[in-house]
Amino acid sequence: MNYSTFLSASAALLTAACASTPLVVPDALRPATNESLVTTVGARGVQVYECRARKDGGGHEWAFVAPDADLLDAQGKAIGRHGAGPYWQSADGSRVVGTVRARADAPASGSIPWLLLTTKSSGPVGAFSNVTSIQRVNTAGGVAPATPCTAQLTGTPARVPYTADYRLFTAR
Repeated sequence: MNYSTFLSASAALLTAACASTPLVVPDALRPATNESLVTTVGARGVQVYECRARKDGGGHEWAFVAPDADLLDAQGKAIGRHGAGPYWQSADGSRVVGTVRARADAPASGSIPWLLLTTKSSGPVGAFSNVTSIQRVNTAGGVAPATPCTAQLTGTPARVPYTADYRLFTAR
C-alpha cells in the first residue's frame, strides 16, 4: 500500500469512527457563548518539524514548524488549505489567521493536542471571512518524530502525517 492510499484509507476510517461516536469537547475548548458552529472541515496533511538545538543548550529536539494540509468537505473534496501562521484559506480566497487560546491533550495517544483558536480575517470576503474561532478536534497522528534528534540531524525536516477536524464558529 502506498503512502497516498494509506492516508486516504486512514482518513476514511477516522471519519467513519468519528461519525458514530458523539464528540465530547473539553470545557476549556468551548467557544464564547455568543458564537455558533457554522461548519466542520476535515484536514489531511502533515505537521512539519525540524531538528534544532534546544534553546537551553541541553541537546537537540524536534521543533514544530508548521502545518501543511488540505481542508476537505464532507465528501473528501479539497476546499482549501491550512498552513503556517496558522491560517485556514478557502478555495474562494477568504482566509483567517489563528492564535491559540486553549489546548487539551488528544484522547487518542500519539495524536497532536486539541485546540481552541481565536481567528482574525486576513483575506477577501468569502466562506471563512466571518469565522471568529476554530476548534481542532478528532486529531490522529502528527506528533513529533520518535527518532532521536541529534546534532548530526540539525536542520533536518520531518513531515508527520495527521488528520483532524476543524470546527469553524462565527459570532451570532
